Amino acid sequence: MVLTVSEEVREAIEARRPVVALESTIIAHGLPRPRNLKVALELEQAVRREGAVPATIAVLDGRPRVGLDKDQLERVASEDGIRKLGHRDLPLAVASGASGATTVSATALLAALAGVRVFATGGLGGVHRDWVRAQDESADLGLLARTRITVVCAGVKSILDVPATLQRLETLGVSVAGYGTDRFPGFYLSDSGHPVDWTLSSPQEVAAAMRAQDALGAPESALIVANPVPEAEQLDPGLHARVLADALHACQEQGVSGQAVTPFLLDHLVRHTDGASLNANLAAVRGNVRLAGRIAAAWAGA
Repeated sequence: MVLTVSEEVREAIEARRPVVALESTIIAHGLPRPRNLKVALELEQAVRREGAVPATIAVLDGRPRVGLDKDQLERVASEDGIRKLGHRDLPLAVASGASGATTVSATALLAALAGVRVFATGGLGGVHRDWVRAQDESADLGLLARTRITVVCAGVKSILDVPATLQRLETLGVSVAGYGTDRFPGFYLSDSGHPVDWTLSSPQEVAAAMRAQDALGAPESALIVANPVPEAEQLDPGLHARVLADALHACQEQGVSGQAVTPFLLDHLVRHTDGASLNANLAAVRGNVRLAGRIAAAWAGA
């Protein structure tokens, strides 16, 4: 097997104890050093406080790893040249012996292959605002349409075309439910301005939906649990609207396109909100990790 599952995670899976997958892109590419390692350790500890085992996922020296020890986390957080890997990059990274941090799509795929059912992240990728011209859509959506995993997230990044993303998820047959809300979260914002059709109100209800997925024998698609960042910790909506409009204008003026668009816009938001967008991002991730731990516990106890 190319996949390496840590002893702790493997034993938890075999014993049907709760496990939560965590992506590593936020460690390697989403936060400055040394704060990134501190946050990585904090998120793992938050999973443990909910009674679950954390399984941070990355590729090191061509070997996909589900569950990292402290030295491996430090390596992802501090080593130069750590690549950013989507699921399409995995065979190339394995064949070439590369090291990389996994995005949502790669993390979801490797977690599912290891037998981990619950995954916590910040916000999903989605359909970009200039889709009609560039047809730019995150690989997250297609991967989630064919991977049986429950993803706890704060919706999709607000720099994207949110209604188009929701429509695309519907077309792909990916189940979406708000957690304690009938509104779809907007990553930095508690409410993107768009509704969701289904609401789940407890970890037990989420676990019941997961069991129903299996019982129906339906296609191997994901369940998205959209968990809003608390209003008290969200980015000020007015500030968000102004800075995002400026960021989109700057992006167009500078001719930024393709994969460079998302990091450009996110960096603009961090710099022009004096870090408030990053704080909202971390608040969302922390809440998602805690909820994922409770869902994993409810699933394991089913």
